[in-house]
Amino acid sequence: MEKPLHQPQSGNDMPRFGGRATMMRLPFVEDLAGLDAAFIGIPLDIGTSQRAGTRYGPRQIRAESVMIRPYNMATGAAPFDSLSVADIGDVPINTYNLLKSVDIIEDYYTQLNPYPLIPLTLGGDHTLTLPILRALTKKHGPVALIHIDAHTDTNDTMFGEKIAHGTTFRRAVEEGLLDCEHVFQIGQRAQGYSAEDFKWGESQGFTLKTAEQCWHKSLEPLMADIRQAIGDRPVYLSFDIDGIDPAWAPGTGTPEVGGLTSIQALEIVRGCKGLNLVGCDLVEVAPPYDVSGNTSQLAANLLYEMLCVLPGVTYR
Repeated sequence: MEKPLHQPQSGNDMPRFGGRATMMRLPFVEDLAGLDAAFIGIPLDIGTSQRAGTRYGPRQIRAESVMIRPYNMATGAAPFDSLSVADIGDVPINTYNLLKSVDIIEDYYTQLNPYPLIPLTLGGDHTLTLPILRALTKKHGPVALIHIDAHTDTNDTMFGEKIAHGTTFRRAVEEGLLDCEHVFQIGQRAQGYSAEDFKWGESQGFTLKTAEQCWHKSLEPLMADIRQAIGDRPVYLSFDIDGIDPAWAPGTGTPEVGGLTSIQALEIVRGCKGLNLVGCDLVEVAPPYDVSGNTSQLAANLLYEMLCVLPGVTYR
C-alpha cells in the first residue's frame, strides 16, 4: 500500500497544536512512520550572548508560513507530490538549563534516527545545532557542512562557557562530528575577539567565504563548486538568519551590517539541489526585534526552499 502524502491545507485554515499554527498549514502528527521530512521547533535562547528572544522563533516562523504554497514556481519543485511531510511540534527543552536542554535535544533527535525522515529545524539559537549533529552522526558518521552565518561560531569559550551559540562548531570539530575537509562557511563578517578568529576553522580544513567575498556576485558558481567538492557525502545545512544583512532580516540577536542579500540566500539553498542532505536548520530568528515580520517570513520561505531540495523531491 502506498504511504499517505501529507499536504498543506488550502487557504488560511491552519492546523494548530497547543494553540499554535503548524508549519505551512501541514498536519501535526505524532506517528512518524512513513514521513520523509519533518519540521521541528526548538524554542531555545539561553545560549545567546546578546539579545534574547529566539525561543519565540519557531512560533513566529510557523505563523508567517501561512501563505507558502505547495509548488515552487522558480525551480519547478513539487515537494508534496513525492514526499510525506508533517510538523511534529517542539522539542520539550528545559528553559532554565542550557546543558540539560542540549542533552534533551540530542536524545530527541537520536530517537528520530530509526526513521528515514530528514529533520528541518526551526530555531532557536545556534547552540541547538551541536546536539543535532551529535545525534545525526550516530546514524551517518561525520558529516559535511554548509554553514551560513555572520559569525564562524568557532569560539573556544563565551564568558567562560564551553557550550553557547558561538562555540557550536568548535565543539563539533573536537567531538569528531564534522568532515572538516568538506565544511563550507559563507557570509562571515564584522569584528572578532582576536585577529585570528576566522583562521581557526581554516586550520581545521574549513573553506571560508566571507561576506565581502560575496558582495555584488551571484553565488551560483560558488554553490556549483561546493556541490562538486561534497559529492554524495552526507551533508548538513545550517543557516543562521544573521548571515543575511539586517536590511532584510533585522529580527535576530546579533545583527551585522554588510551581509548577504535575500536573493543570495535563495541561491545558496537552491544550490544544494542534488546533495545528500541529512538535515537542515534555520536558526537565530528573534521575533521581538522583527516588528514587520519580515525576518520570520524570510525564514519560513528559506525552510520551504530547503524542503524543495531534499532528496526525492519531484519537479514539474
